[in-house]
Amino acid sequence: MSRVGIIVVGAVFFAPFVWMLASSLKPSMEVLSSGGSLVGSSVQWSNYATVWTSIPFARIMLNTFFVAATGALLAMVVSLLSAYAFSRLTFRYRDRFFLIFLGSLVLPQEVLIVPLYIMANRAGLVDTYAVLIVPFAFGAFGAFMLRQFLLTLPRDYEEAARLDGAGQIRILWHVITPLLRAPLSVVGAFIFIEYWNSFLWPLIVINSAERATIPLGLQMFSGSAGRTGGR
Repeated sequence: MSRVGIIVVGAVFFAPFVWMLASSLKPSMEVLSSGGSLVGSSVQWSNYATVWTSIPFARIMLNTFFVAATGALLAMVVSLLSAYAFSRLTFRYRDRFFLIFLGSLVLPQEVLIVPLYIMANRAGLVDTYAVLIVPFAFGAFGAFMLRQFLLTLPRDYEEAARLDGAGQIRILWHVITPLLRAPLSVVGAFIFIEYWNSFLWPLIVINSAERATIPLGLQMFSGSAGRTGGR
């Protein structure tokens, strides 16, 4: 592709961000009524101050990053352990258990909401960070990806480490994990984005703005017309 073509494609993808920035500086009454005009009748920098003060936006951003980062890290550890167990360890009905585990991928989140909420409520975890992080850190997506990658790796390194007296934990940490840095990073990125964009589950289990995430905070702001941070 020529340089001109790259610039054109880049401009097309960048245009929505320019429009979003320009719209954020318009008076609120002109956001939808100004037609195709990129610039409003005045530049309202106060719009950003309104958003920042109407809801605890800094706290909400920090909450979102903490939940997404912690959830991704926990999911990476769980996925690594699960993938190693299902690809390298030998135990009865291993493949059947993996198929059952993999079958959880076909269940939509909406099906799990009610039983998860009942368990969280009985455990006293509603409106806590733990209820945002723990339930979806044990999914089969990451375990499946890492297991498929592990099946392509030769066992020579593991056998050499085993001859040197290394146990399962040492082999996993010093031999397997360095070979899985790339797929682990991919799994972590996907799960981080999933936590970051999650809306339905936080909407149900979070009752205070102090623990809200960005999708929930935006709903709180738009639902209250930007005047209050309450739900």
